Amino acid sequence: MGFTEIFVATHDAALKRARVLDEEGSSADSPPEQGLRIPGISDFEIEQLGDLAGAAVHAGGADYELAMVDVASDSLLGVPPAMIRALADLLSYETEGEGNVLDDVAEKWASQDDMPFGADEARKYVQQLAGLAAGIDDAHRTGLYVWSS
Repeated sequence: MGFTEIFVATHDAALKRARVLDEEGSSADSPPEQGLRIPGISDFEIEQLGDLAGAAVHAGGADYELAMVDVASDSLLGVPPAMIRALADLLSYETEGEGNVLDDVAEKWASQDDMPFGADEARKYVQQLAGLAAGIDDAHRTGLYVWSS
C-alpha cells in the first residue's frame, strides 16, 4: 500500500498537487507546507477518523464521506465541511471528566482493523489533521483535500 496525503489548498492548487502525485507517486516531493503524508493508509481510514471525530464531539450521524472533487483526478477527494468542523473541534472540545478527546479519538483510530501504526503515532497524525482543519479559511477559498494512492 502507498500513502495518503491530506492538505489545505484552493481547488486549483489541489488539482495541480493531485496531478503531481498521480504522475510521481511516492517519489513526489514531501507534502506541501500545509499538508500531511501518512504511509500505509487509504481514504477509507480517513473516513473512519471522521466518524470517530464526529462521535467524539457529539456530531455523529453527519456525512463524513469523502467526495470526488473533479473528474480530472479520481484520486483526489474533498473533505466535507462536517468532518472539517469535527476535526477542528478536537483541538478545543471540552468534556466533563472524560479525558482528552483528541487522545481518545487517536486511540480508537489506531485500534481499527489493519491500521499500520499505534496510538502514539495516531495521536500525532490526528493532532496535525485537526490543526489543518482548524486552518481552513473560507475567505481564501481553501479546503481540505485527500489524495490517496
